[in-house]
Amino acid sequence: MNPWLPLWMLLANLTVLLLGWLVQRRTHNAGIADLLWACCICVSALLYGIVAHGSQTAQMLVAVMGGLWGFRLIMHLLHRVLVEREDARYRYLRETRPNPDLRFLALFLRRGVSATLYSLPLYVAASNPLAGSEIWTWLAAIVYLIGLSGEAYADMQLSTFRTNPRHLGHTYRRGLWRYSRHPNYFFSAVHWCSYALLAVGMPWPQWSLTLLGPLLTMLGWIIWIPAAEAQAIRTRGDDYRHYRAATPMLLPWFPRGWPNDQPDTSSWQTPLPPSRRVRTATPVPPEAYVRREARPPIGDPASPDV
Repeated sequence: MNPWLPLWMLLANLTVLLLGWLVQRRTHNAGIADLLWACCICVSALLYGIVAHGSQTAQMLVAVMGGLWGFRLIMHLLHRVLVEREDARYRYLRETRPNPDLRFLALFLRRGVSATLYSLPLYVAASNPLAGSEIWTWLAAIVYLIGLSGEAYADMQLSTFRTNPRHLGHTYRRGLWRYSRHPNYFFSAVHWCSYALLAVGMPWPQWSLTLLGPLLTMLGWIIWIPAAEAQAIRTRGDDYRHYRAATPMLLPWFPRGWPNDQPDTSSWQTPLPPSRRVRTATPVPPEAYVRREARPPIGDPASPDV
């Protein structure tokens, strides 16, 4: 492994994130930091998959696995940056904290360092000369598919829910989000564990770097989850408090009161249009009709419309 290559990647990532900070000063959308973070990791996966000196299988898997994970996240975050408003956490920081430009500069630079550290497991896995038809390679592929599919499915469910304006102020409690308050974070950590499995066989000091992915993800849980849930309480109030009290934070598990814990969604379910409503042949009983008294004609002095 070439120790200079990650240092060059750190310099490149910091440069990209610094340019992103300059852009957000004009657009007032700090969500571009998350987008550029994903771009840096995706490019790092492709680069390490090409230049690392591991087995051909290891290099190919790192390029495909890391590139596919990064590309999916880029598409997801790009839609949020271009279509949706700035993330509520960043908006709250911009509106309530002093010196927001300096705070965002520090945030963007931390994203550059974070992208470099997250990509180190990719470099170690791609440098593994022993990866091939080993059981660890198959286990790594299985764990990766579980993590990628779970994270993508959770993001898709939440994005679909948020596109309906009738859901504003309500918490999504279906699908994976019924069993975990942050299933996308959980499956992201599962995804990062796959590179540790792919790097089995490397010397211990180098292999230990593959633990940076899961460890940094858990550190992100400590930093970001309290901030995200505090913002959710500010915008959704008791609805989110009840959801937080009943649903596990990360590890998917049955919520309290399962299976009789379905929320009342009558206020935010979009009704079917008249053309899609089901018509029944059940006759209406005569007592359901209300006989109305004849109303005086318009113009009559007894009419209330005059």
